[in-house]
Amino acid sequence: MNQPQVHPPRNPTAPRELDRPARRALFVRAGIGGVLSALAGLALGGVTAAILGTTQTPVVAIGSAFIDRTPPWLKDLAISLFGIHDKTALRTGILIVLLAFAAVGGVLAVLRYWAGAAIVVLLAGVAVVAAMTRPDAGQTGFLPSFIAGITALLLLRLFAQRLKNLKVAPRDGVSRRGFLQLSAGVALGSVAIGALGKVVGGRRSAVTEAREGLDLPLPPSLEPPAGAQAPGATPWATSNEEFYRIDTALSVPLIMPSDWTLRIHGMVGKEIELSFDDLIRRKVVHKWVTLTCVSNEVGGDLIGNALWSGVLLKDLLEEAGPAADADAIKSTSKDGFTAGTPLSTLVDDRQSLLAFAMNGQPLPLEHGFPVRIVVPGLYGYVSATKWLTEIEVTRFDRFEAYWTPRGWSAQGPIKLSSRIDVPRSKASPGQVTVAGVAWDQHVGVSKVEIRVDGGAWQQATLATDGSIDTWRQWHWSWDAPRGNHVLQVRAFDAQGNPQIEAQAPPAPNGSTGLHSVDIKIG
Repeated sequence: MNQPQVHPPRNPTAPRELDRPARRALFVRAGIGGVLSALAGLALGGVTAAILGTTQTPVVAIGSAFIDRTPPWLKDLAISLFGIHDKTALRTGILIVLLAFAAVGGVLAVLRYWAGAAIVVLLAGVAVVAAMTRPDAGQTGFLPSFIAGITALLLLRLFAQRLKNLKVAPRDGVSRRGFLQLSAGVALGSVAIGALGKVVGGRRSAVTEAREGLDLPLPPSLEPPAGAQAPGATPWATSNEEFYRIDTALSVPLIMPSDWTLRIHGMVGKEIELSFDDLIRRKVVHKWVTLTCVSNEVGGDLIGNALWSGVLLKDLLEEAGPAADADAIKSTSKDGFTAGTPLSTLVDDRQSLLAFAMNGQPLPLEHGFPVRIVVPGLYGYVSATKWLTEIEVTRFDRFEAYWTPRGWSAQGPIKLSSRIDVPRSKASPGQVTVAGVAWDQHVGVSKVEIRVDGGAWQQATLATDGSIDTWRQWHWSWDAPRGNHVLQVRAFDAQGNPQIEAQAPPAPNGSTGLHSVDIKIG
């Protein structure tokens, strides 16, 4: 006869296997706790950065390190996808990745706290190391990321403890209220800390105020040269707001004019150190110059034309006395970016500038305030150093600039190119104005031609030549029939040489090819 089985009474406080809905709810809460812990850490890290006067917040530190290690193909892809908003996209992407890892850490912390904590330590460690490797971090640049990590660890522990009871009693109302109260408190605290960071971080406001208070020797007129604007083409002068921005600074360096100095040294007879006041007391030149990014695709918009005000680099270099065998300068930005520029382009007749003003205003913060370099005829990656702090006269065989070991050419003369601005997609039958720009800085453009559907080339009308250092606008009147058509443009330089027709990508020294536009007439 079978004896009845006797089961020991269940301990009501002992852990039991959660059913699927309860387990899912627990993990959702744990993920939220991890995210809130990370956000609170980032907020406190931001306040710490503001107090210390550094730009090295955790996101900026990781993003800057990522930019430094970006291969050329990925840089080009980012610019083609996001254009001038590439840094916003990078910040957003880094934040999403950090929060995703934080959510995983929150879930792991409920199961095994050490596992979740390990993820936080790893993320914080990456940010700390990234900050410590930045040239502009100083001795305290790692602290924002360190404090962010400690904050996230402590809060993660609190969330794990609050959620511990829900592993045993998933319907425990007290524990659920405790989690909600902690979540609300951390969320509100993070918002308050973030607002405090805005108040404490008055560095940008102070620099902006100092910029607006400058009394600079500015150009007497901002009017473009007479006849330089072609009908229908993009504006001959690019506004400061519309001017493209491509650089490696995830967070804009903030430099007070009173704190700015420039050191010129290296292979020179005499070292020179200039303050901002020293610079603007020198002879000032106002010059229209078109700048082009080496990442500009055929037909792209990473190009702009502005009136720059500054001091001739030629005068400063002649005063320093470069050695006879020097052939380059290495210019350094506040954020550590370096560019290698042929010395010959700075002492010839092209009037390369140490620029402090753009279109009649002090340089915008995003375009290099208080001082940057402007060199006609070279792509920006080898010349247009923003937030300039140092110039070393040297030789190309003695250094590598920022982009050279990343697969780009050591020297980057701009290539002859042209672009169709209008029409871009469709137009009505009849007379249609086709217009655009062509450029070959410090060489000049002598002719532009248009063809339709691969037919004979037709000569366009050139606008007045502003100078060989600016783009040149053109237009052409087309009797457009109904249907789908392809317009194509090509330019010729001052010596009559046509632009390169073979397609080539931006890397390693600038794109080539003819710009084509598909047009629907009707």
